[in-house]
Amino acid sequence: MGQTLFDKVWDKHVLTGKEGEPQLLYIDLHLIHEVTSPQAFEGLRLQNRKLRRPDLTFATLDHNVPTIDIFNIKDEIANKQITTLQKNAKDFSVHIFDMGSDEQGIVHMVGPETGLTQPGKTIVCGDSHTATHGAFGAIAFGIGTSEVEHVFATQTLWQTKPKNLKIDINGTLPPGVYAKDIILYLISKYGVDFGTGYALEFTGETIKSLSMEARMTICNMAIEGGAKYGLMQPDDITFEYVKGRQYAQNFETSIDEWRTLYSDDDAHFDKVIELDVSNLEPQVTWGTNPEMGVGFDTPFPEIKNINDERAYQYMGLSPGQKAEDIDLGYVFLGSCTNARLSDLVEASKIVKGNQVHPKITAIVVPGSRTVKKEAEAMGLDKIFKEAGFEWREPGCSMCLGMNPDQVPEGVHCASTSNRNFESRQGKGARTHLVSPAMAAAAAINGKFVDVRKVVV
Repeated sequence: MGQTLFDKVWDKHVLTGKEGEPQLLYIDLHLIHEVTSPQAFEGLRLQNRKLRRPDLTFATLDHNVPTIDIFNIKDEIANKQITTLQKNAKDFSVHIFDMGSDEQGIVHMVGPETGLTQPGKTIVCGDSHTATHGAFGAIAFGIGTSEVEHVFATQTLWQTKPKNLKIDINGTLPPGVYAKDIILYLISKYGVDFGTGYALEFTGETIKSLSMEARMTICNMAIEGGAKYGLMQPDDITFEYVKGRQYAQNFETSIDEWRTLYSDDDAHFDKVIELDVSNLEPQVTWGTNPEMGVGFDTPFPEIKNINDERAYQYMGLSPGQKAEDIDLGYVFLGSCTNARLSDLVEASKIVKGNQVHPKITAIVVPGSRTVKKEAEAMGLDKIFKEAGFEWREPGCSMCLGMNPDQVPEGVHCASTSNRNFESRQGKGARTHLVSPAMAAAAAINGKFVDVRKVVV
């Protein structure tokens, strides 16, 4: 019997251990940031241990960094975490994409942009959205602080091999419907735990037609469906993206091997989900987890359990309402899900020549310095600023309340991020997950509108 893509990459990295039991995997790339690394570095110091592979460890600053006046960090805890990572990187000879540097940005942005993220690698980071890198045909997953320390010390990690779940996606996306809508729909239909215990492989003609940036959006949110891993077969679109990047000097010697990374025709999948996106609607979440979402034209559902009741109470909404009834106050374009150049380009098409609605506070946060510079070279910053958006420095920003960018209590925010948990964007903030196009249209109209009627 043939192997799945996941099986092929996994098996090449097993150092010891029987199948069905925990196995020791070699880790090709360890990405770190300021929040989940301090205790791990301290653990090395306390045990007088060295960092085993500093050449395979790369750091960036993203979660705590301010997006205005970036070198003036007023929060004491944030400042301590940032300066601690800077010191640790120096002490342990780790390359850091430092504050204000050309490569600095959200960890799941800088990996692909610099060419560190490549097909066939095992990639870990102390961040749950590490599955993003699986779009390249890599096994990429988030780890906890104790696991970060284990990789620091050994460049290995004990893991139990998951089952395989194939998500076969076909059909042509309608105008105004995007990769973000695909993954939001899957989670709303199958739940926040449908991927638990599985590695998700996204396949089909729709996936093959997507850009690398769109593919990363889908894999980024595999974790929101309960999966630790989400990945896609690398192809010519992947190789073209990787070619010529700073850390992809092995391109010519590796591409032949990368072309072998696909699921065999007779590979066994433990479960298969099929989706035709031809009639997919733009998606909007109404509740307090990504499962609580609907298509734009669909009324919010009836209360089925205590979780629904609590979500409606927290969000200040009611069953039977629709997305257009939400009283928006903020719009956030950013995060490791949707702060790439193509996301900003798509949003700018809707924003250009229009003005942000008077009741809306709208901010754009490029996911990295690279994206910011490329967007400014294209004049996107002027389009957004002339419309009334704030144009910020790169970072995680308003995706989570660990920096100055927070949504006020009780205010509804149209967000291109990945989580709509209670107080995720600030104490009492009410988050609605949408695509960049939906967020941009909401900023102009002061409410959610059917972006299919805006995008032509």
